[in-house]
Amino acid sequence: MNPQVSIIVPVHNAQATLRRCVNSILHQEFTDLELLLIDDGSTDDSGALCDEFAAQDERILVIHKENSGVSDARNLGLSRARGTYLQFVDSDDWISPDATKRFVKAAQENGCDLVIADFYRVVGERLSPKGNIDETEAFSREKYAAYMMENPADFYYGVLWNKLFRRDIVEKYELRMDPSVSWCEDFMFNLEYIRHAKVFCALQIPVYYYVKTKGSLASQGMSLAKTVRMKRAVFDCYTNFYKNIFSEEDYEKIRFQVYRFLIDAAGDGALSIGAKKLENQLYISLEGISAEGVLAEGYRNHKLLDYYLEPIGMKYDLSLKEVRLLLCLCDTSFPCSKRDLADRLGETPQGISHSLQKLAAKGYLKTEDAKPGRKQGESRRTKRIQVAFLPEAEPLLAEIKLAQAEDMEVRFGGFTSEERELYQKLSKKMSYNMQKILYNYGSIISSDI
Repeated sequence: MNPQVSIIVPVHNAQATLRRCVNSILHQEFTDLELLLIDDGSTDDSGALCDEFAAQDERILVIHKENSGVSDARNLGLSRARGTYLQFVDSDDWISPDATKRFVKAAQENGCDLVIADFYRVVGERLSPKGNIDETEAFSREKYAAYMMENPADFYYGVLWNKLFRRDIVEKYELRMDPSVSWCEDFMFNLEYIRHAKVFCALQIPVYYYVKTKGSLASQGMSLAKTVRMKRAVFDCYTNFYKNIFSEEDYEKIRFQVYRFLIDAAGDGALSIGAKKLENQLYISLEGISAEGVLAEGYRNHKLLDYYLEPIGMKYDLSLKEVRLLLCLCDTSFPCSKRDLADRLGETPQGISHSLQKLAAKGYLKTEDAKPGRKQGESRRTKRIQVAFLPEAEPLLAEIKLAQAEDMEVRFGGFTSEERELYQKLSKKMSYNMQKILYNYGSIISSDI
């Protein structure tokens, strides 16, 4: 007879923690389970320990394999599992004695396809309880997706080990980990599974002890190019998930909330990108946004647009200033000078040159010196450049245009169509008045105003 629950534990050089992990599983109050220990090419005594455990308990199946990574190990466990339900545990963590019992009880009483539980984060001798969902009754996929949208990069949603899955769903839709991805592979599996699940429930009691020892992509020696490709693949998977869950109309309403996943993923979560991205996060001064005056108004305008541009930078591995430069280039008549671009963006000409070089290296544009000739007001020494966008930039520029539209929608929130039309008319008048004065001071006024 098949067991109710299959618990899969990938093992790689875990001799220091494996005994604690396995004992926590074998001493579960719920006993109708099998434990699959997948020895992923360990070079320490982990493999021998696995065999020792198997000799003591017939519920244990040990599989020794060459090292090929945690995703391959979990996939092998999935292919050999026989239980109605699936549970995952990492070899350096452990579970409470009632963990599996609580998971199965919740699944059976509520007819759940997925049970998610709170957990403890273990740092040294300190425990921190973690959890997000306070629902006491079963709920729908759409509601789960809405909860996840609030904190998408949280361990709570991203990992496998605080959840109970139905094996029939996994097998019916042939769900497996992607061995080519070593960032967010758990999360991508979860997203695919959730698309096929219908009923969800949450346990507000922590049942898992997660030991924070895992490394980041940087510590794995991951190349920048591969990191960017993986991040793009994960983000595409995440956006496609919401496009499948919601109608096209509803998705457009939440699109920017979905994009904020990239910002959350830069923090201290299961999907952590690393310190480099934390430095790029948008800083907003609360005093600045509540201040009065012309400068404060300019600050709010600037920061609101940055708020919508920042996720695009995260997606394409660009800094905010590089995304701003792309936006500026979209609205610029060429040829123009780097000094002109620098002045509009609050940068230096050298900074503009560096950003243009980075954008060119990524295949988004090409630059060349313009033919001799000067625009009115330019010095003889002013050098002008010609910029042309390449096909690779088309999706990126489309994202920037959407961000602009999102920005304008927020600005006109609550306006009637008449108020919006009047505001645009008055803004055009104010713009003309400012340009007229500045033109007299040496700036170039647009001929179509």
